[in-house]
Amino acid sequence: MELNGKVAFVTGAASGIGHGIAKRFVEAGGRVAIADLNLDAAKAAAAELGGEKDAIAVAADVSDEEQVNAAVDATAKAFGAVDILVSNAGIQIVHPIEEFPFAQWKKLLAIHLDGAFLTTKACLRYMYPQNSGALIYMGSVHSHEASPLKSAYVTAKHGLLGLTRTMAKEGAKHNVRANIICPGFVMTPLVEKQIPQQAHDLGISEERVVTEVMLGETVDKQFTMVSDVAEVALMLAAFKTNALTGESIIVSHGWHMN
Repeated sequence: MELNGKVAFVTGAASGIGHGIAKRFVEAGGRVAIADLNLDAAKAAAAELGGEKDAIAVAADVSDEEQVNAAVDATAKAFGAVDILVSNAGIQIVHPIEEFPFAQWKKLLAIHLDGAFLTTKACLRYMYPQNSGALIYMGSVHSHEASPLKSAYVTAKHGLLGLTRTMAKEGAKHNVRANIICPGFVMTPLVEKQIPQQAHDLGISEERVVTEVMLGETVDKQFTMVSDVAEVALMLAAFKTNALTGESIIVSHGWHMN
């Protein structure tokens, strides 16, 4: 599938899954705004993807409305449109709920849920007038499943499923589609950080965290790859009809099956 010059605003795109998606979009003929809290890393990522012709860097704390609006406006000014949102920025914090600091609970939900809300609202200011657009949210198998120690993350990812379905209905009259990608465990710095944390909290070895907790329900004991998620994102961004709007696409080596 090709993007033919369409413009994507991708959050958390200086590294990890977001960077993989941005790279795949540029390869498919898209233009991308690398939106990230770390502007220097975003600039390096944009330069790697081809510079100002194909990719620009914009600074954005996705939980800050003014920063989000400014970043989306800068994208539209640079490229003339905003056709695709990939709401990907996220963090992970794990604690048993009785020990979960309220400030950390609020921080995680702000990045995942407030970030998705604010970027959606900002991008729709460009999508609705042009009568086209694709909203892509980064969920997780935890949008459908629960795991111990992840009360905030599971709550946030379930919330994104609801936002996706709502936007599929609200956006339909403006020809704006909405989907959520739900990966299993992808070996990124976010996941690597969880391994020792969960080993400590669960009282098991790091090897058991990987083989039993993270990959135990997969069909082949394999991590999902960034490239797998990027291909699904491209498919959803380039899809030509509303046939898939509102759907969650699970990319998990069979961990969860609808």
